Amino acid sequence: MPHDVARNEVKLLAREMGFDAVAVASAGPLLRGDAAVARVRQGLMDGLPWFTEERARRASRPGELLPGARSVISVAMSYTAPAATRPESGLRGKVARYARGEDYHRVMKRRLKSLVEALERRAGRPVRARIFVDDGPMLDRAAAEAAGVGWFGKNTLIVTPGLGSWVFLGQAVTDLELEQDTPLRKSCGSCHICMDRCPTGAIVASYVVDNRRCISFLTIENRGPIPVELRPLVGDWVFGCDICQEVCPVNRKAAPTREAAFYVRNGGMSTLDLVGLLDMSEAEYQERFRGSAIKRARRVGLQRNACVALGNLRDPAAVPALTRALQHGEPLVRGHAAWALGRIGGGAARRALEQSLVREENIYVRQEIEAALGESAVAAVSSGRAPSAQRCEV
Repeated sequence: MPHDVARNEVKLLAREMGFDAVAVASAGPLLRGDAAVARVRQGLMDGLPWFTEERARRASRPGELLPGARSVISVAMSYTAPAATRPESGLRGKVARYARGEDYHRVMKRRLKSLVEALERRAGRPVRARIFVDDGPMLDRAAAEAAGVGWFGKNTLIVTPGLGSWVFLGQAVTDLELEQDTPLRKSCGSCHICMDRCPTGAIVASYVVDNRRCISFLTIENRGPIPVELRPLVGDWVFGCDICQEVCPVNRKAAPTREAAFYVRNGGMSTLDLVGLLDMSEAEYQERFRGSAIKRARRVGLQRNACVALGNLRDPAAVPALTRALQHGEPLVRGHAAWALGRIGGGAARRALEQSLVREENIYVRQEIEAALGESAVAAVSSGRAPSAQRCEV
């Protein structure tokens, strides 16, 4: 016989499924919806053409995502884990912690589906539900805040007691009538260290991020060139960025994940071999990153990022790989390889740029090469290594 399911039963089942935090919100409109629409209007979400005002409005109304919805079960799983213990040599780029293990979308969705199935058995009837894990039209962080899973940090990430912001969020919008939890009465107070330490100044105000300046966006979602003025600020991040989380005082005491799938994958994912990325074929890329969130950046995007990281590392050992990328890579990669060679400088880098300029037909790449030659010349003069007239000939 069908019967009501208690909130405590939901929480017990969710924890049995491996979720570290779980709370319940109503399926009514989320308070952060207006803020999301405002960010779109302000242009702060530029670069994500799919995130429109209409999508933001719909994402803040769980009741519209599932007709007949009554409750939103909000869950979180910690993902922070120790880095690989074996030493990693060579020129390497950093990977955000969330992408070092198995793709969290798969892990979380499997668990949420199992949770709904368990609730159906407990309720004695089919449970209508719609599941979201950082995808689809759902404001996950707004739902997590409304349920009391955590509070909004000034870097716009949800901060969960005991786990910090190192958490994946998921939502199950259901037709179950559940008792609601209360939002947490916590905040970041007067702390603004995340705002101060963001290298690109992407956190433009408390609880406001300019997507266009965020290193995570620039290295993952961005499909075009990384703005020249921001490239030096990206540092050696090749996929995502953790700086605003690493400096957060709350995160210093965050408990590590209990989920083995989120530990560093075999072969090492804490950092990536930058030269290896540049020489990687599409088939090798598909095999290397199968089942990893890193695939979201795509091969060309990762190679673009590798060029920027190598340019910032300024190690002459990278010149041969960058030269190959300048000669054989996609236009986006060739342009960033040129920039990196200009940053590294030296005779070999300059010769590679000069030779490529002769045969390059792509206007964008030519502009990058010309700019790189200019930077290389300036760097040579400032270091007392001015190139000879013969080397300047094109």
